[in-house]
Amino acid sequence: MFCSHNSPMRVASRLVIALLVVVLTGCNEDEGVTRLKIGHTLDPTHTVHKAMLVMDKELQSLSGGTMAIDLYPSGQLGSERELIELLQIGSLAMTKVSASPLESFVPEMKIFNIPYLFRDKQHYLNVLDSEVGQALLDAPTAVRLRGLGYFDAGSRSFYSTKKPINTPDDLTGLKIRVQESQTAMRMVSSLGGSPTPVSWGELYTALQQGVVDGAENNPPSFYLSHHYEVAPYFTLDEHSAVPDVLLMSDYVWQHLTAQQRQWVQQAVAVAVQYQRKQWQIDTEHALQQVAADGVTIIRPDKSLFRAKVEIMLADYEASPLGDTIRAIQEVR
Repeated sequence: MFCSHNSPMRVASRLVIALLVVVLTGCNEDEGVTRLKIGHTLDPTHTVHKAMLVMDKELQSLSGGTMAIDLYPSGQLGSERELIELLQIGSLAMTKVSASPLESFVPEMKIFNIPYLFRDKQHYLNVLDSEVGQALLDAPTAVRLRGLGYFDAGSRSFYSTKKPINTPDDLTGLKIRVQESQTAMRMVSSLGGSPTPVSWGELYTALQQGVVDGAENNPPSFYLSHHYEVAPYFTLDEHSAVPDVLLMSDYVWQHLTAQQRQWVQQAVAVAVQYQRKQWQIDTEHALQQVAADGVTIIRPDKSLFRAKVEIMLADYEASPLGDTIRAIQEVR
């Protein structure tokens, strides 16, 4: 059954999380080993989880076994918003969140949800690794969060349960699940859909029961979540490229030594490079698998979608984000 925000199941989940916060701290000493606790919402087979295992191995190697990571995948410790809040109070050391829910804490992050901001995939990656990308990664320090790196989350595209989406007109009247992002909600509205925030863990049931008619995400997430089982149409309109951001609790960071911080940053750099390479492999595999399972993959005329949301870019160019947008456009 689909869980409402105030359902008994939802309340029980929050109580469990609250209890875990009592017994967990983001960083603790265990027989001379500093253990960093990381929670995320993705399946252990996801590229991000694999990258975190690489990060753990690298951190143990760099530190001579004096540092290690404890992983809590699959939303065990809460939704992305809840994980961010755990970081802020130091009850969790690190997490991976999409830049979308992060914009509620760090307004600058809304820039990644502006549709068709990047010229192509290489431009997107170049921006992440540029000075403007670093400035955006530094922005969370204002809210007790420390940005450590960007994981590639590819491009987000629409998928639907009832009918194929070939043009923006096909979105008219459809309830489309979005993340907790005002920018993403505006984008779906501009394209004619009805944006409906639903947590990731509840989305499969929401699609299955018709609470929403579709959603938008990247191919690996579409595949690994098994959403293709209830949403047989996948439209590669690639409207936005929203990275995953690896965050650390500033409270935990401040309690590490200078050497430990250096080891963490080095381990993150290795994990990021691994994840970005593996992401390409996993994306191709996901598209092949869902097609083999009967999903109709649609490659639409993207210009039709781009034209519908051009006003958003113009509006943001005239906002305080204008300088950042222009800096992004200048990245080569």
